[in-house]
Amino acid sequence: MKILGIIPARYASSRFPGKPLADICGKPMILRVYERAMKSKSLCDVIVATDDVRIFECVENYGGRAVMTDSSLPNGTARCEQAAGIYGKNIDAVINIQGDEPLLDPLMIDETAGLLQSCECSTLCRELDYDFSNPNIVKVVMSQDGHALYFSRSLIPYRRNNTSLPIYQHIGIYGYSLDFLKKYVTLKSTPLSDAESLEQLKILEHGYKISIKITDSINESIGVDTPEDLKRVSEIICRNSNG
Repeated sequence: MKILGIIPARYASSRFPGKPLADICGKPMILRVYERAMKSKSLCDVIVATDDVRIFECVENYGGRAVMTDSSLPNGTARCEQAAGIYGKNIDAVINIQGDEPLLDPLMIDETAGLLQSCECSTLCRELDYDFSNPNIVKVVMSQDGHALYFSRSLIPYRRNNTSLPIYQHIGIYGYSLDFLKKYVTLKSTPLSDAESLEQLKILEHGYKISIKITDSINESIGVDTPEDLKRVSEIICRNSNG
């Protein structure tokens, strides 16, 4: 199976404009994510899909590969679908790699890709033991046969009778068969997806399944949603670099 890694990257983020080019220990965040993705054993190639020439030039000048996509696209998944077409080579599937995860373990890419051998959409999670009320940390509940039941910015499940029941944090990486990715972008918006501002809920609301795995990675995964997150991630990366 030929799997393409795509990193969607927008410049005009409402919460953190210019986030992909934010400096982390002397290197833009988008390049740190790109370097992580290139270490995956499962991808035939990695590209950045952007709507901004500054991000495009940053990646290309580094020696990476980027493609320009339509600025009017509604989300990262739609950007991935367009970028896969621009890529122009035969592929079977796509891994959507979040451009604000500079601590992403390449193992997670490989785990997501592994699930795609037997499903059309996949993702990961890990047990969460802090900050349950933070809406920027998306929680997920899953079925006993390994499929996502629901994602939420709120705490799920409510542990009324079992306070030891684990809470799982969704890790923002997605795998799609190419056929399903093309299907996804034709699906109409849905109430729960709009209410939570979580595009993966649209898949569930339309009756499709998402295979989900608890990652074996022990690396801390911190998405950069705010300047405060950037500071925290920078401290971790700079500390590890100096170690």
